[in-house]
Amino acid sequence: MLSAQSAATVRATLPVVGAAIGEITERFYSGLFAAHPELLRDLFNRGNQAAGTQRQALAGSIAAFATHLVEHPDTRPDAMLTRIAHKHASLGIAPEQYQVVHEHLFAAIVDVLGEAVTPEVAAAWDEVYWLMANALIAIEKRLYEERGGHTWRTWEVVERVAETPDVVTFRLRPLDDAPVRDFLPGQYVSVRTGLADGAHQIRQYSLSAAPDAAVRQISVKRVPGGETPEGEVSNHLHARVHEGDVLELSEPYGDLVLADAPGTPLLLASAGIGVTPMIPMLARLAATGHDAPVTVVHADRSPADHALRTDHETYAAKLPEATVHLWYEQDAPEGAHTGLADLTDVPVHPGTRAYLCGPLPFMRAVRAQLIEKGVAPADVHYEVFGPDLWLAGA
Repeated sequence: MLSAQSAATVRATLPVVGAAIGEITERFYSGLFAAHPELLRDLFNRGNQAAGTQRQALAGSIAAFATHLVEHPDTRPDAMLTRIAHKHASLGIAPEQYQVVHEHLFAAIVDVLGEAVTPEVAAAWDEVYWLMANALIAIEKRLYEERGGHTWRTWEVVERVAETPDVVTFRLRPLDDAPVRDFLPGQYVSVRTGLADGAHQIRQYSLSAAPDAAVRQISVKRVPGGETPEGEVSNHLHARVHEGDVLELSEPYGDLVLADAPGTPLLLASAGIGVTPMIPMLARLAATGHDAPVTVVHADRSPADHALRTDHETYAAKLPEATVHLWYEQDAPEGAHTGLADLTDVPVHPGTRAYLCGPLPFMRAVRAQLIEKGVAPADVHYEVFGPDLWLAGA
């Protein structure tokens, strides 16, 4: 892992770099997009760039990786790396792009820190970068090999279903006759969409139905404008994509997958559109006859806003040891709670493995309560829609 000499230098300079990492990443993206405008047009999420969340996520991941190297020199944070690699692979990131990132990232470091970047400091942080980059390249290579390489495949919308006022489900079949690989419950696909200005923006959407050899299903929540930019892809899909239209999809990716663990108590906690990966998980549990306790937790604004609610409750009802706990901020029906999710009175079985998806504050609160109830931190798994700000402390 990190050499002893570099570890000492990184340890000494981590506070300085960490304090400036936000400015560094801002200048990095500015320089990168000035040199390669096609990356902002066709690869990076323009909404996340405008909101600054991608910069926060990059800063958090670099700081977390460097901190791990100096505190645990004989290991690497594989969970974090795997999560990033799955996202990169879904976008089709190539090894040579890491050299482009290196060039502009280190130019930004020198620009911000100036004379503090001595040859020794530069060499140490160069080692950190390539340890992280080469680890990601290796994981992404394996992911590509498992899927026969990265390709964009054309799928036709065969059905469009309005789930709620803000969520639409698209069911799709491939236009070609090539085989369709199965997916693991909890995974997502990237969708590449041509927009009116000529850009081809990419977004990830969880596969929201039971694995099927012929059909993919995604459920898209429209992102309104306001404090953050309007979701240009989600609004495009809502307004312009109907039955008979086509979309480009990647192969399935994602590390939040339901493990094969017969006899293990499970807890599936979601909020809002975070319900989407939970549906195929519940479908798989019902299909395999999972007979251990399954605790289903969901929070939403109202029953009318609870996307895929029928599937959510139907699959849970097929499990002999399932309990369902629902929270709605308004219009809570009999048997549901009013307000935000609170696990204080929810029984959590010993040895529970938990899967979380939803807004970051919801997942942080649920995780804290689960740990208080004795769930091991290693048994709490999560999926963040958009840039992973958990590491950034946002």
